[in-house]
Amino acid sequence: MSRRRVGFCLSDKKRRRMNLDAFAELCVDHGVEVVEIDLTQPLGPQGPFDVIVHKLSDVIVEAEHDSKSKQLLVNFQSYVSANSRTVLLDPLPAMTQILDRFASYRIMSKLHNSLRDWHICSPPYLEVHSASDMSSIQQKVMTQNLSFPLICKTRVAHGSLSHEMSLIFSAANLVEIHPPCVLQSFVNHGAVLHKVFIVGERHFCVERPSLKNFPTGPCDRKTIFFNSQKVSKPESSSDLTALDEKMPCLPPPSTEAIAALVRELRIQLGMALFGVDVIINMHTYTLTVIDINVFPGYEGVPQFFSSLLSHIESVLAKQAAPEMTKHEGETSSMARGL
Repeated sequence: MSRRRVGFCLSDKKRRRMNLDAFAELCVDHGVEVVEIDLTQPLGPQGPFDVIVHKLSDVIVEAEHDSKSKQLLVNFQSYVSANSRTVLLDPLPAMTQILDRFASYRIMSKLHNSLRDWHICSPPYLEVHSASDMSSIQQKVMTQNLSFPLICKTRVAHGSLSHEMSLIFSAANLVEIHPPCVLQSFVNHGAVLHKVFIVGERHFCVERPSLKNFPTGPCDRKTIFFNSQKVSKPESSSDLTALDEKMPCLPPPSTEAIAALVRELRIQLGMALFGVDVIINMHTYTLTVIDINVFPGYEGVPQFFSSLLSHIESVLAKQAAPEMTKHEGETSSMARGL
């Protein structure tokens, strides 16, 4: 069997973090050739590709205001459209909606209905498009059942700014937000974040530090500005994550509930490579979804390489099946002709 070609279109930063060279070496022994795609060059001569694995987040976000990035995206889309046999991991429309927290939070908010039996939900949230009418924003916080403290996140879920967040403790301090952004009710969760990493049919749950508990309800505490990466990385150590030692430990999330959540999101998103941030509500023990991430770093997942290769091989197998059926049909026709 000829070697199958898998193109990877990643930023330099993503390529290094993933250690693509090491993954390519693993693939060689399985009859898979890894090809690094240069988006600044014509894609035709770099192909053909059986599968393209990509994280074009930078290009997608920048294409809205940068003509060069827009052209790179157009070229990429044109190549994919002209080569329908090439499987894209993941589809560009699916990735684009997850890069927009307005879109991804709408998906999250519907999980309660589809996963009611598993006691899975997401916190109340508010899309803030503009700060021109602050009194209207304050009113919507009240009428849409958001509760203080509120966590404020940028609309764009990519880039260094997307990790800059704030914890707001009163309606008066809403003047400190910078729209477009999302306001989400903060849920006390015992300073533990569960990051769920999805790779095709497989998923992995990794525990990380997170924000400590805060008193509920409005108060005169000053807004806390923080970087989520500095709070929730494996090696993170911060006053914001320090819990009272008397605080009881929460049980880990149910493996069955996590599996149900992953199944539902794979259907809703149509994606194979993504992550979900979940917490356990300190008071109700409800599994609470707080964010969805495009092609995350998979830190703490030792089986990532083997899982990614396994998924690529399953995609290649499905891709080859119609070809085999077609070939068998042609052979059968020839036999009948004889």
